[in-house]
Amino acid sequence: MFENIIVEKDGPIGVIRLNRPRVLNALNRQLMKEVSIALDDMEKDEGIKVVILTGNEKAFAAGADVSEFKDPKGPDMLFNYRFFEWERVATFLKPLVASVAGYALGGGFELAMMCDMIVAADNAVFGQPEIKLGIIPGAGGTQRLTRLIEKHRAMEYILTGKFMDVWKAYRMGVVNRVVPVENYLEETKRFVKDLISGPPIALAVAKDTVNKAYELNLREGLDYERKMFYFLFSTQDKDEGISAFLEKRRPDFKGR
Repeated sequence: MFENIIVEKDGPIGVIRLNRPRVLNALNRQLMKEVSIALDDMEKDEGIKVVILTGNEKAFAAGADVSEFKDPKGPDMLFNYRFFEWERVATFLKPLVASVAGYALGGGFELAMMCDMIVAADNAVFGQPEIKLGIIPGAGGTQRLTRLIEKHRAMEYILTGKFMDVWKAYRMGVVNRVVPVENYLEETKRFVKDLISGPPIALAVAKDTVNKAYELNLREGLDYERKMFYFLFSTQDKDEGISAFLEKRRPDFKGR
């Protein structure tokens, strides 16, 4: 079914592996369409609780496929909108964790930042080198990186195109955890284990509410949080969670 990705299921964990190794998983439009389709399928699959997006030991993704940028002009890019599939990543409802080894550059870094958390191998390298091609990040890099590491640091990396090693990325809050490259995917699966038994509706609502903090001012964000808090009182999982706590047992969440 897929030519550019490999889709796997490990119990409640879905794995989408970018698979264009000859070009270090460069992100062409067909690959992103396949990622979008796979996410649609995993969002509908009630057995999948969390999804990991990964590449291989050499590269998560070394950027967009620059060969697709050679001929188009500005109007072509405007009217042949190429970011629908990218937006699907950002709107995925379930927890989505990037498992990054090797290069995560340009669009690869932007794709990782679209995920909810990043687990990085100790050989991971991040960067937004688009400026060296006479362009800028176009899939959210100027916005998401600035929100992650603040203006002056983002300016340094985006205006120079310099790379960021994994430990600097960790210190600046870009990645959640650094793990050995030899078993980085297995370590990522261990990292997400606490999400697997969580309440699916509350997890989706919590993810959405945190994301709203980037879009709303404080007053609007607090109002939104309160409404989502009230909404969860209509779920069976809320009743189960409270009952399990009072009865001193492990909750059995059903996503209802």
